[in-house]
Amino acid sequence: MKVAIYGGSFNPPHLGHLSAANCVNEQLSPDVLLIIPDNVPPHKEMEEGSPDAGARLEMARLNFATIENAVISDMEICRSGKSYTADTVARLRETYPDDELILTIGTDMFLSFEEWYMYPYLIENCTLAVVSRNENELDVLEEHKAHMEKAYNARVEILEHEALPMSSGEIRELLRLRMGADKLSDSVYSLIIKNGYYEASPELSWLREKVLPYLSWHRVAHVTGCESESVKLAMHYGEDAELAAEAAILHDITKKLKYDEQLILCREYGIICDKAQLENEKLLHALTGAALAADKFGVCDSVREAIRWHTTGKPDMSILEKIIYLADYIEPTRDFEGVEKLRELAYEDLDEAMILGLEMGLEELERCGTKPHDDSVEALNWYKNRRNELC
Repeated sequence: MKVAIYGGSFNPPHLGHLSAANCVNEQLSPDVLLIIPDNVPPHKEMEEGSPDAGARLEMARLNFATIENAVISDMEICRSGKSYTADTVARLRETYPDDELILTIGTDMFLSFEEWYMYPYLIENCTLAVVSRNENELDVLEEHKAHMEKAYNARVEILEHEALPMSSGEIRELLRLRMGADKLSDSVYSLIIKNGYYEASPELSWLREKVLPYLSWHRVAHVTGCESESVKLAMHYGEDAELAAEAAILHDITKKLKYDEQLILCREYGIICDKAQLENEKLLHALTGAALAADKFGVCDSVREAIRWHTTGKPDMSILEKIIYLADYIEPTRDFEGVEKLRELAYEDLDEAMILGLEMGLEELERCGTKPHDDSVEALNWYKNRRNELC
């Protein structure tokens, strides 16, 4: 039986890793492809802020899920200290005493192989499968292969491979810039965003696509309009436009849920509703939407709070909270008496726009015979008092 070994820090595992694994499968046809995330790599320090070993193990499971013969092993993660390949091979040799072990390595690792810990033992016990990065280095690899065969009687297979131009280090940097989704499987990227690994923020195009299934068809135009209005307001007032876009994209994520479904989410997220919220289901989606956005998309506190207060408002709102509240009210698809005045005021004075928006909202509730939530009443009073204090 052929057992291929593919180890690494996988921090994070990306499509380049997946491509290399498929290359090994296609050219060597191993019976088992062991994917082994390491605990502490011996040749480099794990970057500060990296997710723990368990998280890297879970990402590896997701990344290589499409490979039928792949087995994700925690043997190095469960072993304390640095992850020396020789120790791993020694353990595997006990499990597979008579089988061919194939050690998968990249070009740089192969060219420096004689610097590895216990490299003669590895040569004795493994076939070296070298995954090349491009055709230009094949001559160098063949030359080093000849050297290894002559000096150590090594068994070496050079695998031709059109490597994807990416590295985990580069991807970590991209993730901090709302980029990098195209270099990761969707399941890995989703897990990174959900848990905030690598200080990642979601690509807005990815976020829009993910939110679509949560929206009813007629609400898509509203959310799109709310995003564009939020970005304009954020840029006008010097707020983070990407955070504004993120909050706007997510602000109605639970809007289409029925009352019973809203209550299920409230129980799931430990949301305690007051009497007014339970009597007016339109108020619930701000509570559940904020919780769901934090859970599924790892939003920061400021975005979560902007979603939380976009329906009722509250006293002393942050700039971002006011932007989402007003953008929801004045986005381009809105058409009601007084909206043009509110639009103009929103770009002149946020607090004055909040007063007008809250007054209009409370008047509409009165016309419908609906009791307003105390948060809205308190918000209106707060902004009026603030105006009086500043006069």
